[in-house]
Amino acid sequence: MPQHTPAQNRPVCQHCDGFATVTITTGTRNPDGSRQTLTATCAACNGHGHTTPAATLARTGR
Repeated sequence: MPQHTPAQNRPVCQHCDGFATVTITTGTRNPDGSRQTLTATCAACNGHGHTTPAATLARTGR
């Protein structure tokens, strides 16, 4: 069942869809039988899952 999370003011990263850190199985096994894994983080959001909104331009003067 999905868990409810508090509303975030920051938009979700478009590159990773909010799944900023993933674990990838390499296919080989350790001596104890467990799988070897690699952890990869999203380069666009630096592993946070959210991006900062783009700066808005403000026109000054006439």
